[in-house]
Parts: sequence; structure tokens; C-alpha cells
Amino acid sequence: MDKLISLTAVAAPLPIDNLDTDQIMPKQFLRGIDKSGLGRGALYNMRFDGNGAPRPECVFNRPGFEKTAVIVAGPNFGCGSSREHAVWGLMQMGIRAVIAPGFGEIFYSNCFNNGLLAARVMPEAAEEILAALSDTEPRMLTADVVSREIRIGDRVWPFELSERYRTMLLEGLDMTGTTLRELDVIRAFREKHEKAFPWMAGLPAKARARFGS
Repeated sequence: MDKLISLTAVAAPLPIDNLDTDQIMPKQFLRGIDKSGLGRGALYNMRFDGNGAPRPECVFNRPGFEKTAVIVAGPNFGCGSSREHAVWGLMQMGIRAVIAPGFGEIFYSNCFNNGLLAARVMPEAAEEILAALSDTEPRMLTADVVSREIRIGDRVWPFELSERYRTMLLEGLDMTGTTLRELDVIRAFREKHEKAFPWMAGLPAKARARFGS
């Protein structure tokens, strides 16, 4: 995955509470067998009307917001169903960071496993950041993964980010890649465990041999 160290980009305010994954990625865009074409589906009902025409009142369709890469949202962003398509669609739409005072738990994990920064800030910080942005005049925002800070001009707000997720973004690792970094530790644990419980050693191979798979 692409590394994310520091991002400075246009930020779109989206002060909506409990924006769920069904709204982020409507069900009609889940019928494909791959990840292609999900960018158009992201926030579709917000961005397009019933005829598929862009809604001029939507912030993402206003002049200057064409290259929006940051969303600043209300609490519990990404709640609802566990569809990973919501993250894929946002990234195909060009979004690399979402800032909010809270996220749906599964959506939050999906973000980091795909290289999308989900920056959790305090509720009062979210209100201040939203107030510093405009839905008619594009403004730049910096999300710094190294310092765990959000910056607009000379104003700075910290955001919550575990060391594990921080490493995943900085090194461009998904969950598998992050686990493989700990391969020596995993092997050492296995060796110690099998010495303590020798009857459990090689169980997967024994099961495959027994059942002929």
C-alpha cells in the first residue's frame, strides 16, 4: 500500500452524526466481484440525484472541492454494516483521511488495513476544526501521522492513533504485512508453546494427513 506520512489537502466539512456504511457505499454498488468502480458509489445519494446528475448543493460538487482528500465528519462515522467497500470507495474517490470524534469499530479497522487514516479527535476539537473549514471556500488541512496532529494555519489539534496503526500507515503495511513483521516473535512463541504442550505440536499437519486434505 502507499505510505501515508503527512497529508496536506483540501478538506470537506461533513457535519453529520452516525453516517453509516450504507450511506457511504449504497447496496447497489456491492454487486461486483472486484473493487473497481466503487469511487462513483461513494456517498452516491449525497453527491447525485435520482437521475444520476451531480447535486450542486453537495460540498464535493462545488468548485475547488474536486480534489478533496480529507473529510471532517461528525461522531460515529462509518457505523452500521461491516462492508469494506465503504473504505475502498472513499479511497477511489480520492479520500486519504477522515477526521471525526468517533468511528464505527469495524470501519475503523478496515481503514488502516487499506491505508486510510481515521483520525479520532476530541469532540470539542472536531467542532473547532469544522468551524475552521468552509463548505463553499476550499481550505487546506494537514494531517501529520508522525506527530499525530491536525493543522489548519497556525492552529493545531492532536488526534488519537495507536502505535500499531501509525506504523501501518508510515510503512504502507496492511494487517498481513504487519503480522509478518513479527514472524520471529511468532516462531519463538510457537516453539515455547510446543515445548510446554508437546501433544499439540504439528496438529494441523496431523489433521490434514488424517482427513486426506
